[in-house]
Amino acid sequence: MPSQTSLDAALDSVLDPVFEKPMRAIGSLLESHLDGTKASLRIKLPSPSPTIEAKARRRLEEACRSAGVTEIAIAIDVEVPTREVMGDDPIPGVRNVILVMSGKGGVGKSTTAVNLTLALAKLGHRVGLLDADIYGPSIPTMMGVSGQPISKDGKMISPLERFGVKMMSIGFLLEDDKQAIVWRGPMLHGALQQFLKDVDWGPLDFLVLDLPPGTGDVALTMAQKLKVTGVVMVTTPQEVALQDVYKSVSMCHKLALPILGVVENMSFFVDPAGNRHELFGKGGGDKVAAFAQAPLLGQIPIVQAVREQGDKGLPIVQADPTSEASEVFLSVAEALVEKVLKDHFERTGGTMVPAGKGPTRLKIMR
Repeated sequence: MPSQTSLDAALDSVLDPVFEKPMRAIGSLLESHLDGTKASLRIKLPSPSPTIEAKARRRLEEACRSAGVTEIAIAIDVEVPTREVMGDDPIPGVRNVILVMSGKGGVGKSTTAVNLTLALAKLGHRVGLLDADIYGPSIPTMMGVSGQPISKDGKMISPLERFGVKMMSIGFLLEDDKQAIVWRGPMLHGALQQFLKDVDWGPLDFLVLDLPPGTGDVALTMAQKLKVTGVVMVTTPQEVALQDVYKSVSMCHKLALPILGVVENMSFFVDPAGNRHELFGKGGGDKVAAFAQAPLLGQIPIVQAVREQGDKGLPIVQADPTSEASEVFLSVAEALVEKVLKDHFERTGGTMVPAGKGPTRLKIMR
């Protein structure tokens, strides 16, 4: 028969599935009780990701069985770590803000932002998507959303929603989708502030911002007005794109915007015979990652369906989640989440989110 002592001894060596530290030591193993040969555990995970949950479950079950336990019930508290929110932060309910940017136009920032957002949602996160490209909004088309947002209380604007994602874009406010926005910097600055503080985003794990190309007002406004968790830098492999992306990386360093990782879009094409063609060159993502001192999160292949589904308002991650491109976007989302979690863990000196400090979701796994 197992004992509480033997169970606890076995559990003491179980490593957290994200931080690879003993779960009990860092506070992610909250409780362990033994009733005969049944163990009841309570743990805390920093993400609802099924991959993380499965890894935690496997490790805990192996430890319990090594102690002679035959039945295991695991209760999971999910608390996503949060950025350091200041008193004047316009979106205090948003735990993490991710900027998707690139100094170059046409590299697929919006495609990356949209599919990354949907991938985060599929991992179980509560997510929002803000179209910060005022002059060239793409989110309404790519997410297949039209109509104007409303205000239920006359104060806060309710974002539009699709696929479980909250969204805001200047494109939702235009009477004609071919209408040009002809604004000077101060008006753009004011619109961005409204999209942050006057939109009822509610509690979110991640708010993804699709930024315009260049190193101008938008990124500067974001850096000044709120605490940004970090940046996902998008590039394509060819040298002409890299020269502009390097400038964007340099701007992030000057503004103290952490670069969480690099996504290389349009990396390669696989023909029907299975041959791989690197149409835009090779190694651009690695070069940007080295310059940014950040990981290469993933390489997105050239797939016709990505463009087609984006034009139809049904992004590939939603339209065909088992496709090669979707799986890459999902792996990028998982790598991004892991980077955010580990960075937070290091900043806070190796501690989990204190209990009760954020939205908690409870799951029972048997």
